[in-house]
Amino acid sequence: MWIAERPSARADSELARTVSLAAAETDLFDPAKPLYVARAPSRLDVMGGIADYSGSLVLELPLSSATWVVAQVADEPAITVMSSEAGELGKESVGRISLDALTPEAGPIDYADVRGLFRTDPSRSWMAYVAGALVVLQHVYGRRLSRGARLFVHSDVPVGRGIASSAALEVASLVALAALVDVALDGRQIGLLAQKVENAVVGAPCGVMDQMTAACGRRDHLLCLKCQPAESEGYVAIPPDLELWGLDSGIRHEVGGPAYGSVRVGTFMGYRIVADIAGLVWEKAAPGHVMVRDPLWGGYLANVPPSVWASRFRQRVPLEMSGREFLDRYSGLTDHVTDVDPDRVYAVRPCAEHAILENHRVRIFRTLLESSAREDARALLGELMYQSHASYGALGLGSDGTDRLVALVRETGVEEGLYGAKITGAGSGGTVAVLARRGAWGAIESIASAYQTEMGREAAIFGGSSVGAQIYGLVRLEPER
Repeated sequence: MWIAERPSARADSELARTVSLAAAETDLFDPAKPLYVARAPSRLDVMGGIADYSGSLVLELPLSSATWVVAQVADEPAITVMSSEAGELGKESVGRISLDALTPEAGPIDYADVRGLFRTDPSRSWMAYVAGALVVLQHVYGRRLSRGARLFVHSDVPVGRGIASSAALEVASLVALAALVDVALDGRQIGLLAQKVENAVVGAPCGVMDQMTAACGRRDHLLCLKCQPAESEGYVAIPPDLELWGLDSGIRHEVGGPAYGSVRVGTFMGYRIVADIAGLVWEKAAPGHVMVRDPLWGGYLANVPPSVWASRFRQRVPLEMSGREFLDRYSGLTDHVTDVDPDRVYAVRPCAEHAILENHRVRIFRTLLESSAREDARALLGELMYQSHASYGALGLGSDGTDRLVALVRETGVEEGLYGAKITGAGSGGTVAVLARRGAWGAIESIASAYQTEMGREAAIFGGSSVGAQIYGLVRLEPER
């Protein structure tokens, strides 16, 4: 067995349970070598959501559910990963890949080749979220394992429910593996590198808010993150007489799904058209991609003031446009994570408008929350959430389940302590965030029960809060003598 170096970790029951589960896999870890343990929480997207990649301010709550990664240096030149949950998802519970295939001694291999490596076997594709950290660390820092590594993953974060299970896994894996290659990272670096894992290795075009919350979150506080690209504007404490809950619609969603990608492309098409109308200078960067010199908004659509959008740009940005027409007229996107499909028609004006107005809504929400003692201010907080939810729907990112949950919250109302609700994260299913008066648990339970009866899907309830990976820190455990 192993013993934690820091006294506080010895009293951590979740840590003890995770290490016990890892130790039960007697063929995985060498009992004579130390273990390194990292933990990263899931998150509830309170406001901001998909506007993160447009530079919006977002408000994110780290939840109590979390992912743990236990790592140990191994003698064989391979990466072996065991997951206690993969089997339940129809995946192989143990994955293995040679160190040379992942991080060759001669130097890093192209990210596209790494993506192909993991995609050749769908049953172990989940390993990209874990082992991808080594690829990114080699690309960015030139560091690699001199020997192999063995990792054990344990999580109580449900997958595909809109509470950032992938980010929790990426962040915990990155923290543990960075220790093995002797790279010291601060919270912001952890978040940005974890996003690189998902964008470049996994191949999902996510923004940065999930990874930054998993890395930098603070218990019972909203992380105020300006995604330009990842600048913290501090934290807002949840007022003691308010609570935030997540209600799962039971509809699985994926950040890499076609709806999310289409909205992201449409948003960056909108930025490119706005930049053109404003007369900004641009140049080609790569096929289908451009660089814009933007002294007005710094390259971020969210920085366009709503009044300027309404008076100068809105009517000149088309409701929709084919990819082919866009490429012919504007040459490409400033986004280097996505590509325009010439044969697809994209919503442009609604996507651009969402980014601009959502950033405005988030800033008002933060100001109101910081002075929300009055009931009328809290009703306005709820209205901002309802507006955000409606905007998701206008983009085609709603679902019958999330719409019904939000409707049930509205019908239950302030009289029962429920102020507002909205779909979260990438949309198209997943979880709804609910702002409630403390003590409104009964109303939340009643909505979950009514939803299950009406829709035939279980509405799991997510609550509580915990710290991010940076505050939790890396735990080193030494073999018991």
